[in-house]
Amino acid sequence: MANGGPVVHGYPHLETVRSAITALYKRLSYDTVHTFATSVPPADVAFCDQDDLHMGAQRVARELVRHYHLPDARMIVSFREMEHAASVELAAGPEYFIELNDRFRTHRRDIGAALAHEVMHVYLHRLGLEFPGTRDNEILTDTAATYLGAGWLLLDAYREDAASSQKLGYLTPEEFGYVLAKRSLAFAEAPETWFTSPQAYTAYTKGLAQARRDEQQPPLTAAGWAGRRRYAKDRRYAQDHGARGPVPVGPYAFSADGAQGRGALRVAFPCPTCHQRIRVPVRGRVRARCGLCRTVLECDT
Repeated sequence: MANGGPVVHGYPHLETVRSAITALYKRLSYDTVHTFATSVPPADVAFCDQDDLHMGAQRVARELVRHYHLPDARMIVSFREMEHAASVELAAGPEYFIELNDRFRTHRRDIGAALAHEVMHVYLHRLGLEFPGTRDNEILTDTAATYLGAGWLLLDAYREDAASSQKLGYLTPEEFGYVLAKRSLAFAEAPETWFTSPQAYTAYTKGLAQARRDEQQPPLTAAGWAGRRRYAKDRRYAQDHGARGPVPVGPYAFSADGAQGRGALRVAFPCPTCHQRIRVPVRGRVRARCGLCRTVLECDT
């Protein structure tokens, strides 16, 4: 939790974020991911200063339990002085004890954001899905919460001006915006109207631009002129020298079938939706379908 301190910006965790999106689709399946097609509505997790602190926190926790499809989990929420924003005790259940930082006693509108992260810890714990290392596992949790419809609250808790700052979660504001944009593109949502923080809205627009760039990388037909020219140069080299040449700078990689790499040339590239690697023949216009997220991709290989 950045509370008055510097807020890191940019995309330092982007590859881990992309791996987390892939892991979600692999562990949950396309059908299960799409049961989260509707995000948590702002009205369902609203919390004002007039609400009773403990009853309000329990109400928001119950709403997040419902959203994450954890009907047999009960969250017991308390408050205490602590360094981090919140913590959860991951036991066998069905009761899970969540502790929130005392600052949320007076910053109640951000309680939903803190709970979105902690309840997602419970969801992932029950799935048995985790990344090695605390840092990567927390990035997985932020990414999963956002992609499955509740993490927009974490982005909306980001506020920064010349005198103060606040940010929850391990992702940067732009990375939260990127994951939220990925979700918005996959489920045709428009979260722009949900933000109460203007800084969160700006971070979302930057993340959306980054997510759009994923859809404009060769060999996708939406790639720009410069990307297409670079791809054509790398393809010619692979055709002349086989797949043994230097690794291309772009996200794609060429390989050849058959013994000693002398067969038909293929190109592998990440799906712009779930980042699973897709491998298709190098033969001009090709329509590919991602086997993981079922996205249909128009390619010019």
